[in-house]
Amino acid sequence: MTEVRLWHPINSEVSEVLSWRNKLEELQIKQALKQVYREVYILTDAEINTKSYSNRMAAHLLKQHQFNALTAIRGWRYSLLGAYDDGRDGEVAKIALKEHGLEAQFWINEIYADDAFNDAGIWDYVSTDQVRFIDESGEVKDLVEIPKMVLSEIMRDVDLFVGVASVGNDPEWRDNGGLPQYRDYWTSYSFGDLNEVAKTRKAILEKLVPRLKINKVATIDGKFLKIKGTKRVYKIHIGSTNILMEPNDQYLCIVPARGKDKNTQDLFLPFEGDRGLSLVLSKAFLLAADDKIDDPTILSQING
Repeated sequence: MTEVRLWHPINSEVSEVLSWRNKLEELQIKQALKQVYREVYILTDAEINTKSYSNRMAAHLLKQHQFNALTAIRGWRYSLLGAYDDGRDGEVAKIALKEHGLEAQFWINEIYADDAFNDAGIWDYVSTDQVRFIDESGEVKDLVEIPKMVLSEIMRDVDLFVGVASVGNDPEWRDNGGLPQYRDYWTSYSFGDLNEVAKTRKAILEKLVPRLKINKVATIDGKFLKIKGTKRVYKIHIGSTNILMEPNDQYLCIVPARGKDKNTQDLFLPFEGDRGLSLVLSKAFLLAADDKIDDPTILSQING
């Protein structure tokens, strides 16, 4: 008789997790949901000190409609904020954790900006604030009291919301105007430290890059996948997938094409659903053969 049960990496030693990763890669088993490569979020010293809330995912600028769609997909409740007086200055995205008698909350603030709303008066952008947990009586819980798997999965959801909906992931946001007061945020997010999702992505790339046909011109350099093209050297940020060109760190805007890239569609990846990883690889293959690029918008930036 064989027993089958759910497994979460937060309950295992790092060595066991690495062994499972190596075994599944050896057998080329692709997981439909990220499990052995699942991001783990451990309580930080800062969160122990703040006790009842976490600022780990605070101070990000999100596209509100995209954020709203993501919360719905993940089972959270959220009400869009608009450029009108409805008695709210902010909103709280919530998810009920009934089996634990808890509710997780992700606080969201309005961004007041001229013309930054749609025809229905809904703000285009919102900013992020703290994450909290409350019990069934409405009491705010200290984070040290939250089961470690619950904390990790909630933080993973919130990291997903930020990692996907942040304006820092949009290669055209700055050039299209964006919000001038948040251009520094765009730059710091686009080329800043890697979040947990991007760290996992980097771990995959470290194993994958040596096996690619572009391996002689591709290297991992900190938070970048560096590509030595025939015209320039390119640094693809492993988190945002945005690109800088050496020697002066000139920004290169490449808008992702729709559909699958023929260079990456046959690559073995150990799990499904990370579009960012596919974008990093797609851009790497494109820039490794920059002498074959015929898009005038891209060429004008490379040759400029």
